[in-house]
Amino acid sequence: MVAVSDRLPAEYLPPLPAEVDAVLAAVGYELATAIDAIDDAVPGYGGLFDPGTSHSELRDALDDLQSTDLARPAVPEATGDAFVLYVDGSSRGNPGPAGAGAVILDAEGAELARLGRPVGSRTGNNTAEYVALQLGLTELITRYDPRSVEVRIDSMTVIRDVWGGDDPTEPGVDAYSDAVTELLAGIPDHHYTHLADSDPNPADALATVGADIAGLGPQ
Repeated sequence: MVAVSDRLPAEYLPPLPAEVDAVLAAVGYELATAIDAIDDAVPGYGGLFDPGTSHSELRDALDDLQSTDLARPAVPEATGDAFVLYVDGSSRGNPGPAGAGAVILDAEGAELARLGRPVGSRTGNNTAEYVALQLGLTELITRYDPRSVEVRIDSMTVIRDVWGGDDPTEPGVDAYSDAVTELLAGIPDHHYTHLADSDPNPADALATVGADIAGLGPQ
């Protein structure tokens, strides 16, 4: 079972999304790995997002998984110590069910990790963006020894706060902002690229799935 200390902080999550988040933490927030494990644990042919899966079946599957020794996937080898990190947050309703996504690439563009998680059941988009950045940086540093990272992000609010030196403008994100500042301090060279709405962002779909998870079950 994943230790509480191994999990990244989140906003309020109802019981089912919170249990899914615990499974995600145990596998390093690798979204596909967690969903496959949950789907395999659900009886019959149902799965995490199957409308035919009852809350009771899903709860039993999650309880079973958390009592087993879930393992992080093997870490792919990177070509060097320079990385690209895509991040994105998604909130339905702003505030509403929110998720965070992050994709880690090496300098040659090889995909190393696809990460995602629920953020909260009634959370704003800017908070989700902060959580996505914290998620991506935490896993990047956990898995590798980065000398350089280019963060590709579409949130000007987070860019201004993190790289502009301003105090956070979004209420309630101080803990995330402090964590991001500490993580970036451990990477000698870090900079951002602002993504326009028309720019592709592979983290977007992962954040959307995270928001789907945050909306599971009674809120």
